[in-house]
Amino acid sequence: MADIYDRPFIFGVKVEGDNFTDRVEETKTLLTNFTYGVNTIIISPRRMGKTSLVEKVRTLVDNSKIKVAHIDAFGLRCEIDFVNALATAVVKATSTRWEEWMENAKVFLSRFVPKISLGQDPLNDFSISLEYNPANNTTEEVLQLPELIAKSKGYRIVVCIDEFQQIGEFSDSLTFQKKLRSVWQLQQNVSYCMYGSKKHMMEKIFLNKSYPFYRFGDIIYLGKISEDDWVKYIQERFSATGKTIEEDIAREICQLTERYSSYVQQLAWFVWLRCDMEVVHSDLEFAVNRLLDSQEALFIQQTESLSDYQMNFLRAIAEGVRTGFAKKAILDKYRLGTSANIVRLKNALIEKDLIETIAPQTVEMSDPILKLWLKRRVWR
Repeated sequence: MADIYDRPFIFGVKVEGDNFTDRVEETKTLLTNFTYGVNTIIISPRRMGKTSLVEKVRTLVDNSKIKVAHIDAFGLRCEIDFVNALATAVVKATSTRWEEWMENAKVFLSRFVPKISLGQDPLNDFSISLEYNPANNTTEEVLQLPELIAKSKGYRIVVCIDEFQQIGEFSDSLTFQKKLRSVWQLQQNVSYCMYGSKKHMMEKIFLNKSYPFYRFGDIIYLGKISEDDWVKYIQERFSATGKTIEEDIAREICQLTERYSSYVQQLAWFVWLRCDMEVVHSDLEFAVNRLLDSQEALFIQQTESLSDYQMNFLRAIAEGVRTGFAKKAILDKYRLGTSANIVRLKNALIEKDLIETIAPQTVEMSDPILKLWLKRRVWR
């Protein structure tokens, strides 16, 4: 069976090897931060390759000196879920065999008995549940676990937390964030890398002075890969499989997707599947429609509950309006109601992750393919 990474274009999973393109400066910065123990926050729109960047850097780390633990916080719903995930990730990253896992659990989580459940692959698949009693301060004990293990074993630990913004949904989230910061900021042998798919929530947590994680670490804004770099990559990947794509069509792939990494890969893949040996424009049109088809159910779900005013606001953005929504000409043309309605519309759509602020008073749609779908299939 062919390996997924034999495909010329990869999307929907972390990207590795030859499928990972550019990000030279970001890779260098993040590797330096991992090596020297600098806390890092990665902020960008979704589909820009944050997870792939972190995974790339993880493979470059000298794992004889630095251990990297990974948590996906997407499915976590409360403080207990988080500390369980942290305990699991740290024990996995710092143990090489089952007996060592058990020993680590006994030594470093001594104030309660961990219950360890094995999956189908006991070497890699296990979870730890804790006899949790807030009166015994077990949360703080688990938060100290990476530092205790690092000191005991003589190496450093980097804890990577994907979808970190999820903690903002926890009950009494600010209290929990304060607890995390109070413990983590004192650790000398552990650093943290936090990133997530909701840009506005990540900015709220790390850029708002009233939040506990304000100025917690180095912030990396992950921008778009340049069009020239993408065009070169697309043409090289086609060539490596015996197919050809002209520069103008490769550029059109970049422009249609607005250089959002995952979408560039996905659209290029559909084009590659459609063409014989040489790409023609009809291959691109077919691929665009297939991309829209693949996302349509999600887009319907995202937009079906929007009010007429909210849909009109999205239409204004899709047609090039970025600022000045309260001007009478804009209000009238797009039927946005009164100028007092603009702030409410903007805030509601930001909370729904459908638009994002790119400069003071300036917004754009968060998903370029949602915009394309609306223009081609809803507002045509």
